[in-house]
Amino acid sequence: MDQGKGLVVVVEDEKPIADLLRMYLTRDGFGVHVEHDGPAGLAAARKLRPVACVLDIALPGMDGTEICRRLREAGDWTPVLFLTARDDEVDRILGLELGGDDYITKPFSPRELVSRVKAVLRRTQGPPDTQQIRSVGPISIDAGRRECRVDGAPVSLTSTEFSLLAHLMGRPGRVFTREELLGSVWGYAAHSGTRTVDVHVAQVRGKLGAAANVIRTVRGVGYTADA
Repeated sequence: MDQGKGLVVVVEDEKPIADLLRMYLTRDGFGVHVEHDGPAGLAAARKLRPVACVLDIALPGMDGTEICRRLREAGDWTPVLFLTARDDEVDRILGLELGGDDYITKPFSPRELVSRVKAVLRRTQGPPDTQQIRSVGPISIDAGRRECRVDGAPVSLTSTEFSLLAHLMGRPGRVFTREELLGSVWGYAAHSGTRTVDVHVAQVRGKLGAAANVIRTVRGVGYTADA
């Protein structure tokens, strides 16, 4: 099996969906390991060290958000994309608060899911950047190492959270609309819903602690990083 782009762990209890995801991800050059219940999915994610995990939220034995929570508690920040059959904000926000990187709602296009996985991995790798070290107020980031510090103390961010903060800090004082952030950081169109941006901004602020006010909301427009 070609794993040229790395291994993706898929945890999905509906076999037809799992088989479809395996087929499309494999076609695109990923290796794929499939599990159909939560405990087996968590074990696979821990043992196989994949480049990304695709987790259904409703799983037998342990749901997808619990898998993500346990990985994050163990310091594992492998990118996670959630699948949900319920189009409601509770699942979405809960997943993102637990350290998820993205979500997609069933029914979905397999091509769209592959595109989302690739976008998450691009965020993990980070874009080429000649300005490796950036600072705004007490916050400093190292784009090459994908590290964030506040007053010298390290802050753990998901790949998406880091990319969002780095994008805002790349042009301090510049106001980015939610649509711009969704396109530049997530890599997909605004019709996908800008609520994702708001949730991630809230998560980044929560992790920055007293430095959270560096990210300012510009009412009716979007967000900016400004000391």
